[in-house]
Amino acid sequence: MRQPIASYLVIGGLLLTLSGCNTIEPAGGKAAADKPSGMASAMPTSAGPDGSLPLPADYKSWPKFLTDIPKGEAKQVRDIYINPTGARASAGQNFPNGTVMVMEIYKAKMDGDKLMTGMDGKPAKGDLAKVFVMGKEQGWGDKLPENLKNGDWAYAAYDATNKPLMEDFTKCRACHTPVAQKDFIHRYDEYFQTRSRM
Repeated sequence: MRQPIASYLVIGGLLLTLSGCNTIEPAGGKAAADKPSGMASAMPTSAGPDGSLPLPADYKSWPKFLTDIPKGEAKQVRDIYINPTGARASAGQNFPNGTVMVMEIYKAKMDGDKLMTGMDGKPAKGDLAKVFVMGKEQGWGDKLPENLKNGDWAYAAYDATNKPLMEDFTKCRACHTPVAQKDFIHRYDEYFQTRSRM
């Protein structure tokens, strides 16, 4: 995905500091064949399906994982959704097979070279730049080299019009590797702490 500013996200965007996550312009990324925004919800069953996870048409109706996540160094704001399967997980557990997370990456609004902020002090959202999908299914990591495994998680990326993007998903994987003890999910503890207060 692109090169992150500080460290790699495992899955380009979640080298998250959730790596394609730290910069907006793709590094030579090209949109793949057009697919309708309401792609089939069934996920591919082949091993290592990076780049082939569908973008669920109804993800905005899912529970929110976390929203308005500021990434000031990357001039981004992120919203993450989690499907009902994943939302059933409890703190201290790994997310179950069938979990899907969708991360929207928005450009932060700028005033010259300064980040604009809202009343809450967080960077204000501008235009949607990209959308990343992270899904988990048994066996998806089986055929990957050890240094690229994120358990059974796989990744995909889309542009703001829902067209698939060809990203370097090894960067996403590198970004998520440091949080292996949290099922490769950045902000794992923050999610469960926030959920417990709702």
